[in-house]
Amino acid sequence: MKAVLLYEYGGPEQLRYEDVAEPQYGEDEVLVKVRATSINPIDYKLRSGAAKARMPLELPAILGRDLSGEVAKMGRNVKGFNQGARVMALTNHTYAEYTVVKADLLAPIPDGLTFEQAAALPLVTITGSQLIERAIKIQQGQTVLVTGALGGVGRTAAHVARKHGAKALAGVRSSEKEKAAELHTDGVVAIDSEEEIGRLHDLDAIADTVGGETIKKLFKTLRSGGVIGSVLGEPEGAKKLNIRVESFMAQSDPLRMHQLAEDVARHEFSIPIARVMKLAEIQEAQRLAEKGAVGGKIVLVP
Repeated sequence: MKAVLLYEYGGPEQLRYEDVAEPQYGEDEVLVKVRATSINPIDYKLRSGAAKARMPLELPAILGRDLSGEVAKMGRNVKGFNQGARVMALTNHTYAEYTVVKADLLAPIPDGLTFEQAAALPLVTITGSQLIERAIKIQQGQTVLVTGALGGVGRTAAHVARKHGAKALAGVRSSEKEKAAELHTDGVVAIDSEEEIGRLHDLDAIADTVGGETIKKLFKTLRSGGVIGSVLGEPEGAKKLNIRVESFMAQSDPLRMHQLAEDVARHEFSIPIARVMKLAEIQEAQRLAEKGAVGGKIVLVP
């Protein structure tokens, strides 16, 4: 089969599309024919070595976290899936024509979603939902500011917060305010504007996907005892304040992923796809994704 291998840390040129042996599956595992995957920031952070300290790779490595595909073969202990079933998962090693997944990580792809649409969902939807539900532990009636609200994680976080009966504010750049209106949140805030930040006060929570100097400027918008949920680690200086910081790494949750995919299928929210590219184009695809200028997910198809 064909797969993308990373032989050493570095730029996109270190990714090689080549022939490898088809992976072997165990009694509790499923061999999935990959129909689509997508690029996430963790992919190029792993490739470059930026995430090496907390997530070291055994090289050569096959990257990729999002899986959308069909059941090809399965171990004898696997129940509930038939050959040819459309499945999705948050897993590993998805930059390939086939990958092996533990059966308990798989979820069915809802009717109404294509393989490409499903491939854009696993990591961002799980991260966004866990940011709200596990890190912040949002309560009905609370107000949360979601930074980077037009990103996949931010879109999911805003959607999940509103489903829990919270008031969600979309935090975006001034140039993005008009586009952010499509999110149907309870308000849009330019978080690069001191004036608009100054009008925020007594927020219950911030769901942060941006970090850096931006989150530091937003400390003052939280009420005493408020919470910051972060996908980027604890912000510098937060410990000095009377606020709670919950940083986390997303954990696979197939049931929740399926529920969110059903929300997408019902058009309750969306994760935009900017481009669909061939897996063989991985070097160019990662260059585009890393620049962050494409305006949505890049989906890869073998």
